[in-house]
Amino acid sequence: MDRHTNFVLEAFFMSDTTATDPASPPDPQPDRPGRTMPRRIAIFLHTVRIMLGFGRRLAETVTQRATTPDFNPIAACYGTGRLSAILAHLQRGLLRAAALERVLLERAAQGRDIRFNIPGKRATATADPPAATPAPPASEQPSAPRTDLLSEQSAEASVARKPPPPSRPHGWNDPELFMPTPEELEAQVRRRPLGRTLVDICLDLAVVPAFCASQFWNHLHDCINVTGGSVVTLMQENTRREEAFCKEQDKKPGSNWDWQTMKRDALRRVLGLWIGEVADGAFDPLAELYAPAAAAAPEPS
Repeated sequence: MDRHTNFVLEAFFMSDTTATDPASPPDPQPDRPGRTMPRRIAIFLHTVRIMLGFGRRLAETVTQRATTPDFNPIAACYGTGRLSAILAHLQRGLLRAAALERVLLERAAQGRDIRFNIPGKRATATADPPAATPAPPASEQPSAPRTDLLSEQSAEASVARKPPPPSRPHGWNDPELFMPTPEELEAQVRRRPLGRTLVDICLDLAVVPAFCASQFWNHLHDCINVTGGSVVTLMQENTRREEAFCKEQDKKPGSNWDWQTMKRDALRRVLGLWIGEVADGAFDPLAELYAPAAAAAPEPS
């Protein structure tokens, strides 16, 4: 038997065996590597979820706390002790924080990180000043604009033709009168700087420096500043609300003013836990997220 015939017979028997024996299952496909969460979005998500957790705890217990004498530090963050107003702010803050969480997750799924605008970081190089050009002769200089009655009337008519700016509904910023839908809040989050959204969440969920662990407040302060928000605006509104609450307390006989002199330990007992507080020995995600990366990540586009 020549070599060619032997090769054909071997191929025949191999194909016959393959046809009669049960087929073995194919090897499983290797898992596709998951997309890595952009580092800055991971930091922001952790921050938003801390505020969400605090807001949910506060919303669950605010009705019982409102009857206790040590509720005033929380009520001062809203400028009133009316429970309906506080609950409305909490509801809007939770809806806004959830909308921000959805937007961040969608951005992370696209592989797009957050751009930070670091205050004070400016380009130092400046272009050379343009060379001075000689003034044209008087005969070539443009004539002065017309100031006769006809030109004034046309200017007034052009101003009058401008459509008036859209007016916001009455009480649009009062959640008791106007509660935006989740879709409206998500659209607002998309068109505004993230820092402004963080400020609004802080105002609705009573996230103030006195209620935060120092490390978390410093971190939140930086997050607001580098994403287009203003900590100054946040603190000014907190001061305005505290003054409004003091005026409300002045009208109540026998009102309790001890909240203005409460120590940090007493405030912590009211809250149960500082915002962003990590128990001793527990894993701190912020410490992990802030750890220096092995390689510098490129600036997001």
